[in-house]
Amino acid sequence: MSAALIESELFGHVKGAFTSAVSERPGAFEAADGGTLFLDEIGELPLDLQPKLLRALERREVRRVGSNVTRRVDVRIVVATNRNLAREVERGRFREDLYYRLAVLQVAVPPLRERPGDIPLLVRHFEEGLRPRSGSQPSLSGDVVAALAARSWPGNVRELRNALARALALGTAGGAGGPPAPAVPSEGAQGPPAVDLTEPLLAGRERVAEAYERAYLDAALRQTGGNVSRAAELARVNRKFIQRAMKRYGLRGDGGAEGGDADG
Repeated sequence: MSAALIESELFGHVKGAFTSAVSERPGAFEAADGGTLFLDEIGELPLDLQPKLLRALERREVRRVGSNVTRRVDVRIVVATNRNLAREVERGRFREDLYYRLAVLQVAVPPLRERPGDIPLLVRHFEEGLRPRSGSQPSLSGDVVAALAARSWPGNVRELRNALARALALGTAGGAGGPPAPAVPSEGAQGPPAVDLTEPLLAGRERVAEAYERAYLDAALRQTGGNVSRAAELARVNRKFIQRAMKRYGLRGDGGAEGGDADG
């Protein structure tokens, strides 16, 4: 969405606020008054709208686009993102004050590859919803479900659902290997990383970047004996970046730090 449309969706607008505003309309905050508002992909919110969201959260009031009147709202906010918001803050792409205002209680949802036991349950759930109303198609066999549970699913639940929808639509879900998952194999240890064409490009790039960053910082901390200041000099970043990354990746200093720099 454009920033103007997002603002209107969140806070509403009055008649004549913009060209297509032919009538007054409440936004999501007002509609959710007394309940819960779920904002998906909060990491995509444009920077210029982030202060407005922060103000709504802090003051518990909203102002429709084109209006000077504020309205009180009582809303529980739940947000989700596939971005690392702490890193987005470091890169200047997400406001630090908004991040801490939202991060009251954090729930990390592990990727499917870390919870394969959930995959059979998800498969049966999606299978029920995706099956034609006639019910003519047989249920997926146990072998097919087991094959699905053995995959890594870099695109997580969305990828799993799409694979099932494609397989059921094409009538290929009965094969021993389950729905196809094309991938280009790695070119060897010294070549580029493995590419999975079922994974979105930006998600894959972020995953590879995180793996490299973790390995780099782990090596830097080992070389400097766990000294955060020296590791920061080696990486040419500030100490705060190193400390946040250590917490994010669960890295620990190995001792030998000066002035209490090492964590662990």
